[in-house]
Amino acid sequence: MRNKYKQTIDWLFKQFPSYQEIGAEAYKPGLERVEKLLNTFSNPHLNTKTIHVAGTNGKGSTCSFIASILTEKGEKVGLFTSPHIFDFKERIRINGTTISEEDVVTFCTKLREIELPFQPSFFEITFVMAMEYFAAQNCTYAIIETGLGGRLDATNVVQPLLSIITNIGLDHQNFLGNTIEAIAAEKAGIIKNKVPVFVAEETEETKNIFLNHALEKQTSIQFLVPTYTKVDGIANYQQTNLQTAIQGLSVIGINVNDAEVSLALRNLYENTGLFGRFQEIQKQPQIIIDTAHNEAGIKILLKELQDTPHEKLKFIVGSSGDKDLKKLISNLPSTSEINLCVFKNERSTTYNELSELAAEIGAVKKVYKEINQALNEIVSDTLYNEKIVICGSFFLISDIKLSLLKQ
Repeated sequence: MRNKYKQTIDWLFKQFPSYQEIGAEAYKPGLERVEKLLNTFSNPHLNTKTIHVAGTNGKGSTCSFIASILTEKGEKVGLFTSPHIFDFKERIRINGTTISEEDVVTFCTKLREIELPFQPSFFEITFVMAMEYFAAQNCTYAIIETGLGGRLDATNVVQPLLSIITNIGLDHQNFLGNTIEAIAAEKAGIIKNKVPVFVAEETEETKNIFLNHALEKQTSIQFLVPTYTKVDGIANYQQTNLQTAIQGLSVIGINVNDAEVSLALRNLYENTGLFGRFQEIQKQPQIIIDTAHNEAGIKILLKELQDTPHEKLKFIVGSSGDKDLKKLISNLPSTSEINLCVFKNERSTTYNELSELAAEIGAVKKVYKEINQALNEIVSDTLYNEKIVICGSFFLISDIKLSLLKQ
């Protein structure tokens, strides 16, 4: 089965290139294709209660908190997130267990036998695979993370119990718009008729956009009520995502007690597979990985780093070619050491491009061609009270060979 699975994944990426693999060329906005594909598989998305989550940052974590809480309440919970870090199966989980290789092969085999009059995107296929899997496994809930945007995202065909918008920042401007207001309008596109919406961030620029969309859809809207009671067991910046999950669930009558929160956090990785969010992968010297890949995410990461003791920060940053890496680097502390690194995915900024940027801005110590080489060299020159931070892209983190580190 392992060989069949590998062949299937190779086919899947080659036939229907993903945004994860090639970037903008794979982006196919609109719902017509995914609706036709779902119909081909008897509309499995209508058979499971869903919660739909959009936002610039924090949506994956929020989805995972919701899934873990519902799992601890005894529900059978499907979780659809993207991108994957190490293996395609990470995108589709039930109570933390990934979809099997056999189920991936079976779905793709069915798909290949169908003569479709259209070509769906990789993301559309993956989403439909998830919804069919969740329905076949009789999930009581499916927690669905949008891929890109909201209004035209393939996941926006779901008819959820609740829509959640985490926050709005500048990212994917070439698809979603060049202003916070324009991006907010795209994210607000997940608001549906008479489906309550919960928004985690209340700002002057976006509040009226969300209120007007809710009014137009004749539905209720609630904004996060900040709480100043810190929940132990998670990073400071995750407190808002956790409260979004808790308060959002209360909107649809699912109340969560402290014991359930404690269990959900303790079993978060087991219940959801959440990985790479301010996560320590080595203690001495301490190595932190974080999937922050845009300016808003980097600012959140830096705030968290300010609250953790360290003598010096050493960054290893990798970025896709369509990101403004220069602007991202400009947010890093001037007292830190900055290293740039290429990753294997073809969307990576090239070694030559990174070298040119390093020469231009002068703040970069070294450019590396491979993350494990970078880690080996930097760790050997790092004191016990210094901290190494790897960020900038999911893809850079996926190249790390965890087995080579001192856990």
